Amino acid sequence: MNVVTITRENFESEVMQSDKPVLLDFWAGWCGPCKMLSPVIDEIADETVGSIKVAKVNVDEEVELARNFKVMSIPTLVVIKDGQIVNKKVGVLPKQDILTMVR
Repeated sequence: MNVVTITRENFESEVMQSDKPVLLDFWAGWCGPCKMLSPVIDEIADETVGSIKVAKVNVDEEVELARNFKVMSIPTLVVIKDGQIVNKKVGVLPKQDILTMVR
C-alpha cells in the first residue's frame, strides 16, 4: 500500500514540503462513510505512485491537524499543492471525482 500516515511529527516534511500534489484523507475508525471510501483512496494511491502522494490523517489521533484544516465532518479530502490548499471536499466521492480534484 502506498498511503502515508500523517502525524504532527511528519506533516511538514510529508505534506507541506512535498514536490508532488498531496491528497489528504481525514478519517476515523468509527466512521462508516470513511470505511467505504478507504479502499478507493488505497486504489488511487496504488495507481498514482510517483505523481500524487496519498496520505491519511486519523482525526481521533491528530485532533490539532483536523482543527487546523477546519474538518467538521468526515471523510474530508484535501488537496495540497506547493504547500497550499487547492481543493477540499466532504463526503464519499466517486474515484473519478477524487482524481479530478487532484489534477
